[in-house]
Parts: sequence; C-alpha cells; structure tokens
Amino acid sequence: MDSFSSRNRNIAFLVLCLCACYALAMEGGKEIPATKFGQSVAPTMTFLYCYSCGYRKAFDDYVNILGDKYPQIIVHGGNYDPPGMNYYLSKLIFALKIIIILSVVSSVSPFTFFGINTPSWWSHLQSNKIYACMMIFFLGNMIEGQLISSGAFEITLNDVPVWSKLETGKFPAPDVLFQIIDNQLQFTDKVQENPDFVK
Repeated sequence: MDSFSSRNRNIAFLVLCLCACYALAMEGGKEIPATKFGQSVAPTMTFLYCYSCGYRKAFDDYVNILGDKYPQIIVHGGNYDPPGMNYYLSKLIFALKIIIILSVVSSVSPFTFFGINTPSWWSHLQSNKIYACMMIFFLGNMIEGQLISSGAFEITLNDVPVWSKLETGKFPAPDVLFQIIDNQLQFTDKVQENPDFVK
C-alpha cells in the first residue's frame, strides 16, 4: 500500500513539473509585442525599454511627440532583455514558483519524491493554502522583477545608437532628441516624405 501511495505521489509530482515546464514555455513565448507605426521604407527609430520598470508610458509619450514633429519616421518599440544570466534566472524562478504553488494546492510534498521527511514549515504551508500561494506568488514576482528590471531606455536611429539611459542615467529631453534626429539625418534636406502619410 505504501509503495502504491509513494508511486502516486511521484506521478503527481511529475505532472506538477510538466505543468511548470508548460507554463514556462508559454510564458517564454509571451514577449512584449513590438509596436510599429508606419509601413513604408523611411527612417526608422527603435526604442528598447524596460517593460517591467513601467517605461511603456514613456515610450508612448515619445511616439506621440515624434509623430507630431516627424511623421515620416517609422517608430518601433519593444522590451529590452536583461543582460547575462538574469533572464534565465528569472525563468527558473518562474518555474519554481509554479511548481511550489501547484504542490501546495494539490497537497503533494516534493520532499517525499526525494525520500526526505516533510519539514514542519511545508506542513504549515499545506494547512494555509491560500495565504501560502499568495505569498509564494508575490515573492516570486518580486524576485523575477528585480532580475529583469534593467532600467533601459535605448534608442537607435536607422540601427545607429543615439541615446542610452543605461549610460546617461536619464531620459532624453524632447528638444535634445529632436536635435539628435536633425543632426543624424540632416533632416530638412535628406529625408524623403513617407508616401503613406496622410496630410
């Protein structure tokens, strides 16, 4: 009977791991969609920003400012992936978070899978499922957020870097950005009008 019960626990733990892997694969495929404005061949400005830092609104503000002054420019935006191992560590934390939450909800102890006695703190989590799941969820999100928060707001114009918040520590003022664009493209003489732009 113990062997049958142990085998069922192992199968349940394996199912939990598979669910976590599936959730990780789905989360990994869920990237911040690149935002595009305009369709024709024209000067292209790309913003790569820290989505978890809340910089999406700053990006939208710059898009509106640029759209008013330079309707010919195509603007792209997307998430700036953190450097080094932080990205992979955040994925690992996400997978562990899912496994622990599913284990708590399903009352499966991962310790029995490894032949270890279940510690008292795990029993406490099992007896307070809602509180435990909320705590694990928010703690996991906090750690993930710290790992992937790069603070980046990087701007390129025709694939040439023109501004880096990582280097300067600040966002470009609109007039500074306009000056950069004018200098980079010699805008008044060299840029052709976007034929798709409706005047």
